[in-house]
Amino acid sequence: MKKNEINFAMVGCVFVTALVTSNILASKVIHLGPLEVPAAIVAYPFTFLMTDVIGEIWGKAHAQKIVYVGIMCQIISLAMIGAAIYLPPADYMAGYNEEYRNVLGSTARTVFASLVGFMCSQTCDVILFHKLRELFTDRKWLRNNASTMCSQVVDSVVFVTIAFWGMGMNLPVMIVSQIIVKWIIALIDTPIFYALTRGNSPEKTV
Repeated sequence: MKKNEINFAMVGCVFVTALVTSNILASKVIHLGPLEVPAAIVAYPFTFLMTDVIGEIWGKAHAQKIVYVGIMCQIISLAMIGAAIYLPPADYMAGYNEEYRNVLGSTARTVFASLVGFMCSQTCDVILFHKLRELFTDRKWLRNNASTMCSQVVDSVVFVTIAFWGMGMNLPVMIVSQIIVKWIIALIDTPIFYALTRGNSPEKTV
């Protein structure tokens, strides 16, 4: 992938889409065999991949900027969801308003949980990724996987605790399940990271 504005915008769009979509999906809990995880697992891991790609090609400053963009997008979506919940429904929709409030109210809580987890984990990911890049300039797989896996532990603990506390769920099981699935996805997407960053070296980034 060439280092230009169009490609940066494309990667940024994938990042924001995965982030906002994961907030909507997270209120549903699914089973993957013995594992119990939020449905956001199909989207959220891509945010870590995209920040690593941005960090590898465009450098730490751009990776940190896209994290700030993600924070802003989540705050905006949280405000919009809150407004939608409290706006009065049309007469013919009044019968569905309670279900609407329940679904979006749950989404608002997961957005807040995601926002806190995102700020902690993505900051950790960016810092650790670039520290590892300084120490191991020729080992993309190490900085990609180690930074992602460590930050995903932080995210899983913070997100699950805030999003599902007091709802009668087994939080330790959900946290461990999330970590396992996210780590598997992180290993699987390593070839994608290599493909997207092919031809770019640390010396070429800023």
